[in-house]
Amino acid sequence: MSDNLNFLFLGNTLMSWALAISLLVILFIVIRLFRSVVIRRAKKWSLKTTTSWDNFLIEMIESSVVPVFYIGSFYLAFSMLTMPANINRVLHIAFLIVVTFFALRIVSSAFKKFVLSFIHHQENSEAKQKQASGLILIVSIVIWIIGFIFMIDNLGYNVTSLIAGLGIGGIAIALAAQTILGDLFSYFVIFFDRPFEIGDFVVIDDKSGIVEYIGIKTTRLRTLGGEQLVCSNTDLTNARLHNYKRLQKRRVLFSLGVTYQTTHEKLELIPRILKQIIESKPYIQFDRAHFSGYGDFSLNYEIVYYVMDADYTLYMDQQQSIYLDIYRIFEQHGIEFAYPTQTLILQPETGQSLQGSME
Repeated sequence: MSDNLNFLFLGNTLMSWALAISLLVILFIVIRLFRSVVIRRAKKWSLKTTTSWDNFLIEMIESSVVPVFYIGSFYLAFSMLTMPANINRVLHIAFLIVVTFFALRIVSSAFKKFVLSFIHHQENSEAKQKQASGLILIVSIVIWIIGFIFMIDNLGYNVTSLIAGLGIGGIAIALAAQTILGDLFSYFVIFFDRPFEIGDFVVIDDKSGIVEYIGIKTTRLRTLGGEQLVCSNTDLTNARLHNYKRLQKRRVLFSLGVTYQTTHEKLELIPRILKQIIESKPYIQFDRAHFSGYGDFSLNYEIVYYVMDADYTLYMDQQQSIYLDIYRIFEQHGIEFAYPTQTLILQPETGQSLQGSME
């Protein structure tokens, strides 16, 4: 019996093979029990909590940690056996690659979860999640690159030359793609500083529209005409941008003129009329109404009020109502609006004057 156990197979005795296989089976059973008992109970417990981080942690353990346990069991069992150096080297490299892969997967998923959880508690979270997709992609790529370098270093290779090469290559790429990198950094400025967000109505120079998408290089607006306007992020961060979505109240200034034939009593009455009309409107805050000056053909008034809402349609509706009321009440009081006129005085040679009016 002992002779059979000492029989060599692939450089190892049958006893060694039996111990390795027994260890592998025991580890598989333990992992299976851990998955079916501990993780299952943890899932039921997580359903009773309000936070989503426990669900994320359980999911990561089940999808990333448990596979590492299975692969680690193989590696541990085979490490008990005497294998050729090249096979041991292959097993070590394979195990390191697998562990690095799942570790980086956990780190990148945790960063994504952190960003999305932070955004979830803010207003307009769905739009902000779309905006954050570019940041998540960039950081994930950086995480995987760093993890790849770390893995190569652990395999015994000298990564100094690799890092130096990446540095020189990065400088060359930066010089060749200055515009793209400028838009990329502008994307970070937009994401962290938030001069505008998806859904905001903005005006840039002579262009205006609603922000539909914020990407790594470009931002897309839906203009009032219906077409899509694509702008580079650098142009947006360098421009003087008006964000009307964040408008809390709208200041409105307008002027009107009445004829020079208007009596003094009516000129004094006009500011009170204007104030009464404006104060009667909802969402409107009256500021002032003054006789502002003598024009070429009119006596001018300047009126200022505030619309206490950012809605543009509400502003236009109230302005229209104010204008109509002014016209109606001026008509009732016999106050005439001025329009461009010119009076010519003709003096004939006889010395008699003839006065005429031309409109």
